[in-house]
Amino acid sequence: MKEPAFPATSAKGTQDAPPSQFYIAATESLSELSTRTLKHGDTFGIFDRHGDIIPGFGSPQGLFHDDTRFLSSLQILVNSQRPLLLSSKIEDNNAALSVDLTNPDLLEGENGALVLERDMVHILRSKFLWRSGCYERLGLRNFAAANSWIDLDILFDADFADIFEVRGKHRASRGEKRSEISKDRAIIAYRGLDDVVRRTVIDFDPRPSALDRGRARYRINLAAGGRASVFFTFRCMQDEDHVNAPRSFLLATRRARRELRGLASGAATVETSNNVFNEVLRRSMADLYMLVTETAHGPFPYAGVPWFSTNFGRDSIITAIETLWIEPAVAKAVLKYLAATQAVETKPEADAQPGKIVHEIRRGEMARLGEVPFARYYGSVDGTPLFVTLAGLYLERTGDLDTISELWPSIDAALNWIDCDGDRDGDGFVEYFRADENGLVNQGWKDSSDSVFHADGALAQGPIALCEVQGYVFAAKRAAAKIAVALGDVKRAERLTQEAEALAARFDDAFWCEEIGTYAMALDGDKRRCAIRSSNAGHLLFAGIAPAHRAAQVGDQLLKKPFFSGWGVRTIAAGEIRYNPMSYHNGSIWPHDNALIGMGMARYGLKHGLQTLFSGLFDAACYMDLRRLPELFCGFQRMRGKGPTLYPVACTPQAWSSCAPFALLQASLGLEFEPGAHRVRLRQPKLPPFLDEVAIRSLAVGNSSIDLLVRRHGADVSVSALSSDDNGHARVEVTL
Repeated sequence: MKEPAFPATSAKGTQDAPPSQFYIAATESLSELSTRTLKHGDTFGIFDRHGDIIPGFGSPQGLFHDDTRFLSSLQILVNSQRPLLLSSKIEDNNAALSVDLTNPDLLEGENGALVLERDMVHILRSKFLWRSGCYERLGLRNFAAANSWIDLDILFDADFADIFEVRGKHRASRGEKRSEISKDRAIIAYRGLDDVVRRTVIDFDPRPSALDRGRARYRINLAAGGRASVFFTFRCMQDEDHVNAPRSFLLATRRARRELRGLASGAATVETSNNVFNEVLRRSMADLYMLVTETAHGPFPYAGVPWFSTNFGRDSIITAIETLWIEPAVAKAVLKYLAATQAVETKPEADAQPGKIVHEIRRGEMARLGEVPFARYYGSVDGTPLFVTLAGLYLERTGDLDTISELWPSIDAALNWIDCDGDRDGDGFVEYFRADENGLVNQGWKDSSDSVFHADGALAQGPIALCEVQGYVFAAKRAAAKIAVALGDVKRAERLTQEAEALAARFDDAFWCEEIGTYAMALDGDKRRCAIRSSNAGHLLFAGIAPAHRAAQVGDQLLKKPFFSGWGVRTIAAGEIRYNPMSYHNGSIWPHDNALIGMGMARYGLKHGLQTLFSGLFDAACYMDLRRLPELFCGFQRMRGKGPTLYPVACTPQAWSSCAPFALLQASLGLEFEPGAHRVRLRQPKLPPFLDEVAIRSLAVGNSSIDLLVRRHGADVSVSALSSDDNGHARVEVTL
């Protein structure tokens, strides 16, 4: 297919990137909004600190389900005024949002007579999401010495905006909206242009004093010291959906919490000597389980809230890799889900080819109508080799040959895609080139329209072969070779190993740039090197394709000032022509990027550099709200007494960022598994300066489990097996 027209040249001599079709508009910073996030399954909510939803252009606030905003406005008023905020807290396990509010000074009449002094009525607002619904309780208590009349208003509305509309994409036309009101229920319905009827069903208990379109009013007489409660529920329903959840707030609470506990029951636990790092780990694990959605194939991690709360192939694979040592069930579900959605035919409009792993799945009106191409979209070049790599890592971690045998046809199809459609010109490298003009221009993890370029700033023309993708292919073939041996196909294993070795030699010749001291970011369609110092090269260490002497040089460069900000490794080194520390991909810091680099450093024994990287990212997490690492943050140089600079529209939480601390901890400890021998090995274990002790409990090893204690003694560590399970089989081995 013909390459899209080359962008115009700017006055500086560099090319301007084409406007992104899927740009996320920003009129306010998400960090400035100080929002609160809840998620369950395919439903998520973004609220302000009051627990309200404040409408406005570009505002991400709302209650969303299946890529549609089912609630676009929600506000609680006391006697027509907004209550005063006392505190706003997300529970440590992300199960619920608790907001403490109180009445403002309530005035009456022309003279403004004070009828109720502020801070007399406490309002505890509690909310959680479960089974496509948002459950809320307002608990009121009167601390005044006399009775108090309260007019409590609950204002609400639903715009049924598609997530891409919320992100800023204009639509020429929309469907029709209507409302139905009864004594204790309001229904807002929308028939979309896709002919799907979406309904927001709002139930109130007790019955409001008055209920009309957009407002429920309660006239409450609170006796001195008296209490009252108001419950209301917003349910997101489509077509003929019926309510499949209890209306009772308390019953739903119990069931939701029981379900959440069950999700985490199989994971190992980690406790360290650093209380702040413990908070980081607890938040990371809580965010993982909040982002997990149960599917027919098991617990699948959605990418991130608000913009990417859906199935993403690449993101889920990297999340599974980061957490594989502590929770293998996530990797198993990811592999099975991606195998089930693997492409089986060529569809240019979806960038689909047989064997290719899905990139993104959307369920909203615009995707269903084809206004955006993401209903089931395959426009990523790296998801397919990463899928094979994860399969090999999963087998190493668990020994679960039954699952891998079941997945082998999908693994084989992925390998065929790598060798055939993935290598479109037969040069031995996997390239990308969008098959439809509506698809993504760039199809690696750095998928901004200006993220692949030459040293003079000119944007690379396709087909483009990214350096890290060749590393992923190398890792995939080595992983597949090990799987083939386990399945008894020795000849296939030998052939795959030879192909991997040949790729490594070919890759080094084509991509190494002596003039910049690292690997080129990519080869363009004319096989010209994009001689840019980028973090992409760090992924080559994760993949293991770099010779040891090159790996040491790459690792050393990544920790020098043009790359390392003090908080983490930048995506692009300072000094490159398109470097911008406030950009999405050209100089910002991504925790998952740093985690993969750290895992790569551990592979090559570069533990000192790993500790520097780990410490920087931990220091950044200390400054983050809720100790939550965001999708990315700005790449400005660290300054004494100042925290990192936030990126305005970063997703929080984001699965692969949330799990980065677990990946870095595994890399530091050098954790490896031999499930058949019930043995866990720590290869060259180290602990960063901020950790003196790490205790890991219920670490699965084959069909056994073990508890470990690692203590730091200066530059060295000691390792103890605290206990094994009743089988008594699991054991630990340390390799220095």
